[in-house]
Amino acid sequence: MGMTIAEKILAAHSGHETLVPGQLIECKTDWVLCHEITTPAALRMLEERGMDRVFNPDQIVAVPDHSVPAMNIKAAQMYQKLKSWVKEKGIKHFYDVGRGGIAHVVLENSGLIKPGQTLVSGDSHTCNAGALGCFATGVGSTDLAGAIYAGRVWFKVPETMLIRVTGKMQPGVTPKDLVLEVIKRIGADGANYLVMEWVGDTIDNLDMEGRYTLTNMAIEAGGKTGIVAVDDTTRAYLAERGVNPGDYTEYTSDADAKYRVVIDVDASAVEPTVAYPNIPSNGRVAGSDRIAVTHAYVGSCTNGRIGDLRDVARILKGRKVADGVQMIVVPATQLIWKQAASEGLLEIFVDAGASVSYPSCGACLGMHSGVLGPDDVCISSTNRNFVGRMGDPTAAIYLASPATVAASAVSGFISDPRDYNGSIEAAD
Repeated sequence: MGMTIAEKILAAHSGHETLVPGQLIECKTDWVLCHEITTPAALRMLEERGMDRVFNPDQIVAVPDHSVPAMNIKAAQMYQKLKSWVKEKGIKHFYDVGRGGIAHVVLENSGLIKPGQTLVSGDSHTCNAGALGCFATGVGSTDLAGAIYAGRVWFKVPETMLIRVTGKMQPGVTPKDLVLEVIKRIGADGANYLVMEWVGDTIDNLDMEGRYTLTNMAIEAGGKTGIVAVDDTTRAYLAERGVNPGDYTEYTSDADAKYRVVIDVDASAVEPTVAYPNIPSNGRVAGSDRIAVTHAYVGSCTNGRIGDLRDVARILKGRKVADGVQMIVVPATQLIWKQAASEGLLEIFVDAGASVSYPSCGACLGMHSGVLGPDDVCISSTNRNFVGRMGDPTAAIYLASPATVAASAVSGFISDPRDYNGSIEAAD
């Protein structure tokens, strides 16, 4: 029996020639990603047990991003803990405030994580990196402590769901709409502990930014991770970051690999999709209902990249955010912020009446810089709309693509972005 990409990567990192789903393995970790929220708890566990060491300071990436700049004294203390640990242990790859941004997006652009490798972090959206053809997953603080100390974690080998997407997406439809459509079909637990492997000519034609959006949201269907096989698009992306093909191992799924389930999606039939409260699987076509919004938020590790900001700018250019709507745009990293500034995108946002913030997770998880109040209604390009996720539990959160968020900000109601000059591409 053949193996999937994920099974091959895990086999190579656990000393096995073959693996089968359900098998328990001790797996070598190539990279550990740390931020200031979950890492301090892991470090305390190690310190309390006299195990205060790092398996390899060159294979740890530290990026404070959730509550920075610090929103209160407790947040400042957590940031201090991460920063002092980085200095004490000689952590080589530290992207401090003002030099980094949202950890997953910083890492994907760093040239550090490569195809065929393994990555763990105390953050559920670590699956983001799977777009590079690696096995990347979030773990709890206990497993994070073990990974920091030993460079190893225990896994139960997951089964794989194959998502086969064919056809051309309509103008105005984005990868965010595609992943929301898939989650709507399979449910919020439809991929529980499964690898979501994306294939098909639609995926082949996506750029890396679009692929990251797909793998990022695997956890919103209960998935262990998302993954896309390496192709010329991946190789070109890595080459731009100084990574050569000889620096990594490419894995592909065997023709006779066994999948738990196969999902077929006609991309041409996907429409701009909005996940209604309070679960990402509650998807409906954008503009189906006339729902007034008080907040519009663009950002996060899911949709704060330069392509996302360009989509927003095409719709906002020459228009104004509706009265009564607070719009916040958050470039995911300092480099993206700088690029958006050089392209004139930030000026477009400001002229339209939107607020441009600094790179951080911020309001995505209701920590700061845009927290929702009682009965607020927010349309957001983030990844979760659970009760209380972005602030007050009475606030309503609708998930959508950056284009749909921008269209809704302009109209004051949840809107179909295709109504704005026909398409995103034509909005200039």
